[in-house]
Parts: sequence; C-alpha cells; structure tokens
Amino acid sequence: MIREPAAFEALLERVRRFVRDIAIPAEARVEDGDEVPADIVATMREEGFFGWSIPEAYGGAGLTTEELVLAAFELSQCSVAFRARVGTNTGIGSEGIVADGTEQQKKAYLPRLASGEWTGCLAVTEPDAGSEASNVRTTARREGDHYVLDGEKCFITNAPVADVFTVTARTDPQSKGAAGVSAFIVERGSAGLATGAPYRKMGQAGSPVSAVYFNRCRVPAANLIGGREGAGFKTIMKVLNKQRIHLAALSTGPAIRMLDMAIRHTSSRVQFGEPVANYQLVQAMIADCRTEIFAAQSMILEAARKRDRGEDIALEASMCKYFATEMCGRVADRCVQMFGGAGYIADHSSIERWYRDVRLFRLYEGTSQIHQLNIARLLLRDVA
Repeated sequence: MIREPAAFEALLERVRRFVRDIAIPAEARVEDGDEVPADIVATMREEGFFGWSIPEAYGGAGLTTEELVLAAFELSQCSVAFRARVGTNTGIGSEGIVADGTEQQKKAYLPRLASGEWTGCLAVTEPDAGSEASNVRTTARREGDHYVLDGEKCFITNAPVADVFTVTARTDPQSKGAAGVSAFIVERGSAGLATGAPYRKMGQAGSPVSAVYFNRCRVPAANLIGGREGAGFKTIMKVLNKQRIHLAALSTGPAIRMLDMAIRHTSSRVQFGEPVANYQLVQAMIADCRTEIFAAQSMILEAARKRDRGEDIALEASMCKYFATEMCGRVADRCVQMFGGAGYIADHSSIERWYRDVRLFRLYEGTSQIHQLNIARLLLRDVA
C-alpha cells in the first residue's frame, strides 16, 4: 500500500540520488577499507534511511511493506555494504521490538534506532542452531530483577558496530523446542557481553559480521521482549517473515546492476567483427536475466501487499526469499559469463565482486533448501 504517492516518489528519488551520486562512487573505497565511511553513514542518517520501517510514533518513516520493498529495489543497486549498514535497523534489528515489544521498550529503543543514533542487530544463529533455529543453547536464568545470559552466537551481521542486540535464549531448560525460547534486548556495554573480531568473508566487504559472547551477562528483566517468557521463537518468526520479503527485494537491485553492466559490456565488446550482444546465445542470457528479475519483483510486491492487508504471508515469504535469491545467483553467473575472462579479474571489472557478494543471499535468513522444505510443509499441511 502506497499512502501518499507524491511524497513517496520524492523519497525514492532521494534514494536514487544517494545511490548514483554518493554510494556508487564510493564502492571501491568501501571494498578496499572494508567499512562504510563515517561521512556516508552520517548522510544515510540525515536522509532517514535507518528508520524506514519503524513507526512514525517512534521517529521512523513508518513505511508500509510495499513501500519498503520499493525503496529496497532502489537502495540495493549499490554495493551491498550500504544497505547492510542500515538494513538491520530497518529490518531484523528493530522488528522484534516493533512487533512484540512493550510500550516501554518501544519508547526506549525505537527512536534511537530510527534516527541511526544506535545500530541494532539480531543475534539468533549459534554454532548448533543455524537452520534449526529453535535449537537454542544460549541460556537465560532469572535472578531477581535481571536475567543472566550465557552462550555464544555466530555469524551476526553488524555485531561489531551494534549498540543493541535482539537475542534469543532458553529460559526453560526443561524444554528442548521453540516453547522454551525467549527474546531479549541487550545493550552494548552490558557486563558479560562481548563481540568477536570481524570475520574474514568471501564477499560483502564493509558489512561487519562476528560472533557474540554472553558470559554471565546481566540483562534487566524489563528487557524481556513483550514481558513474556517462552514467546521468543514466535517473535523471531514474525521478524523473519517480514525480513525474508525485504531480503528478497534487496536481491533484485544487485541483479539489475549486474545486468546493466553486462549489457553495456556486451554492446561495446567486439568479437568476429560484431558486438557480442548481437549473438543470439548472449541475447538469450540477457532475456533470461531480465525476465527473472521482473518475475521476482512481481512476486515480492504481491507478497508485500498481502502482508499490508494483514494476511498470513509465511508461504509467500519463503517463496519470495527462495526465488529472488536464487534468481540473483543465476544472474550473477550469467553476467560473469557474458564478461568472459574479464569477469573473473577484479582489475577489469567489479562484476567478480558482485558475484562474491550475492552468494550469501542464498544462505542467510534461511538457506534455499530450508525454504524449499518450508514451502512444501505449508502446502502439505493445508492438504492434511
């Protein structure tokens, strides 16, 4: 649902201008320095990018799901690091509080996340709880007016720069499933909280990822999300259903950018006396790329509109995430192929960087295989 078309188009134009004039010229700088420069982060704060999906009552833009994915289509056409820097605030780092937080929690944290003063992140994945997200080993034990957390999280996006963490921990040690899992808000600086050194990664330079450690970490009982034990897994599923649509949208921008680069290259590269783009096998790859991008965007918009109507989108979220991220991987592979040897050499083209960057899309927020299982399970459940 687009509420005010003129105002929203102005927002999209600001995003396009940021991508064109600020982000793209800085991509090599981000790749070499492995961080988004502070001046660009400040610009994103000024533009309000951190608060897109946070309600207006708490200082955000309050974008609908449809508006959010349309904005994501644009912002994701620059290096992944830029949207990742704001993405945890507009998605997984704030959504648990937005969805299930108490009014006190919302007032305490959402304004800071919306302004970009604080960076949020979601700490769910553990060494033994990846695809099996309910297999949480981190524990939370009540001691008076605090909980004491012990455990380890891994592969946490923005953990090295985060100010506040949404964390899952097991409050019922007798329960081995989702029912015993609770969600907490943990601030940087809490005694017993530490983050590891940023991982060395295949791609996505400038997007810091690390482990998070809890060693008798004391968290106020008031920071139990929603004030109820045992509701954490349901909260995280709400977060992920929205985030999977958001991530699907963020997978289309790189595909658009890579295809544009490939079209320009094949139109100027001459072999056997003709531009490579004149050859039908190359044209077939171009056609397949654009068709799949259009299909992904259409799916995503339909799912977003359904969510805005208040309908259950668990099935659509998995289908969008699965299809869009796989689509982006196929586009990346075809575009490297269209560049030929130059597509493999960083000195010749940034297409090899994009190829590495987008590989992660098929792994986080649920692997492609997990989403295949989710889709089948939901369909078979309806039959049963």
